[in-house]
Amino acid sequence: MAITDWPAAERPREKLLHQGAAALSDAELLAIFLRVGVRGCSAVDLARALLARFASLNGIFAASATEISTVHGMGASKYVQLQAILEMSRRALSEQLRQRDALSSPQLVREYLCLKLGAEPREQFMVLFLDAQNRVICHEVMFTGTLTQTSVYPREVVKRALELNAAALILAHNHPSGVAEPSQADQLLTTALKQALALVDMRVLDHFIVAGNTTMSFAERGFL
Repeated sequence: MAITDWPAAERPREKLLHQGAAALSDAELLAIFLRVGVRGCSAVDLARALLARFASLNGIFAASATEISTVHGMGASKYVQLQAILEMSRRALSEQLRQRDALSSPQLVREYLCLKLGAEPREQFMVLFLDAQNRVICHEVMFTGTLTQTSVYPREVVKRALELNAAALILAHNHPSGVAEPSQADQLLTTALKQALALVDMRVLDHFIVAGNTTMSFAERGFL
């Protein structure tokens, strides 16, 4: 059945207008982006097929153009549109981070990190450099590793922080395994970075581990 034949209150666009975007499922949000389906398959059906194929929205955004094209009804143009939406979301959150106190907007930080690191197939180590008001000066992926580990050099982090005249830092890295739990190596690295930065009067406010849409905070766990 075509979406136009659904009761008005159940159509994704009408539902969004009356209840807000948060009320929609992943498939419904994706269907609004897709706009139309293919013969015998509504936009919602196509959205469900994408979610079944790639397991999550993160999986869809991380898929290559070739992988997206394996789903009937999808092609290069849809892939380009998906990537544009993802990048616009990243930039919008990045703008907000620069304008706000990061400590007063922890959810915003988490959302940005999930968008930036959640779907990465290799480990990446990112640093958010903050000014004295805890506003983000800039954020950089400083080290990239393998599927299971990344080599991080505290000296390089301290050097970059001094160049930017940062007052504090938020550390983050992803676990492509999908498990947002710190290893012993993660805890030792965090301690080493905290101590190295303290020597130049800079604070480590938090260290996040990102796994898909899940984040773990060292500060919340009492590891800092």
